[in-house]
Amino acid sequence: MEKVISCFRRRPEAAFRLICFPWAGGGSIHFSRWGNVLSSSIEVLAVRLPGRESRAREPFLENMQQIVDEVLAVLLPVLRDKPFALFGHSFGALTCFAVANALKKLHHLEPVHVFLSGASAPYSELRRNAQKRSQLSDDDFLRWLTSIGGTPPELLQNPEVLKLFLPALKADLQVMENYRCEKPDRPFLSCSVSCFDGKEDVPHDLPAWRNITSGEFTIRMFDGSHFYLKDPGNEKILLDLITKNLETAEMDYL
Repeated sequence: MEKVISCFRRRPEAAFRLICFPWAGGGSIHFSRWGNVLSSSIEVLAVRLPGRESRAREPFLENMQQIVDEVLAVLLPVLRDKPFALFGHSFGALTCFAVANALKKLHHLEPVHVFLSGASAPYSELRRNAQKRSQLSDDDFLRWLTSIGGTPPELLQNPEVLKLFLPALKADLQVMENYRCEKPDRPFLSCSVSCFDGKEDVPHDLPAWRNITSGEFTIRMFDGSHFYLKDPGNEKILLDLITKNLETAEMDYL
């Protein structure tokens, strides 16, 4: 489990587990450290995909089904153990959706809350018509990467760092761009779903996520662009919202 899941702080007595899925090219560290910040009632598990961090020598996964299979093979026993919530940003939001869908349809398991950030629903027309960034030339790709922010400029100007960073990012984007699913005929979840995004990010079809649940659905916009959640002020608000929602869910379990 330690290979696929990073957990900075084990909390065996926690009421909930929060499973976090990284953005394209991202590792587990950003979300793992949330475990040091969130209350003792929440244990944070961050997904670490092949091709990065301690798994740098492993080949990238090639499609969403491979990612879902790997994550569920490791997490399924843990998710049966106690209530859990899911959080994903950008590519991680689509992974989050795919995992939630498989959990419900194959294992009759459902999160108590799903948090989706910085991405259109996978079946929305806006996403289907989006430009395929993974096919851009290196120069155009770097220009796009600079425009969305979130990556320190000194890293983008370092050829050695780019040699390590860009392959993982492009591999994830290719998975994201090739992932296709139909709009659900009816909601497959009944839990609450919260969507977040940066006000200055490119437009995302957040309302389309409404179709996945019959439960409460909310949208919250933050100041900033695609990586609004890296801003300390925004991150505090985001973590407070996550905590509040999980504490509300805990009352429902009592």
